[in-house]
Amino acid sequence: MKKHYTFRNLIHIMARLHGPNGCPWDKEQTHESLIPYLQEESKEVEHAIRQQDDDNLCEELGDVLLQVVFHAQLAKESNKFDIQDVVDGLCKKLIRRHPHVFGKKKLNSPEEVLAQWKKIKKREGEKA
Repeated sequence: MKKHYTFRNLIHIMARLHGPNGCPWDKEQTHESLIPYLQEESKEVEHAIRQQDDDNLCEELGDVLLQVVFHAQLAKESNKFDIQDVVDGLCKKLIRRHPHVFGKKKLNSPEEVLAQWKKIKKREGEKA
């Protein structure tokens, strides 16, 4: 039976690839050197969506996820943040920007949700 890997497995695999006995190519990468790969993988996701190719979409989403995990690994090694910080920040943002789901506010249409999202995002930008 085929093993199903977990997100935790992915994090460990990335750490090993970037570790002392890891991949020489991976170990020389930086946030800047990975920019073209992130852009390329994002375009490939778009292409798979437009082609309605679910198998390819699944693979390309994995490639985008690799980019996220790779950048988080680099940041962890620089003592900036790690993948848990990325996940934590994303969860907090999703909850904060969806008070109509996680709070008491009620919205009835996608247009109301989008308007609220923009207001919250703008307010957050003012704090930064």
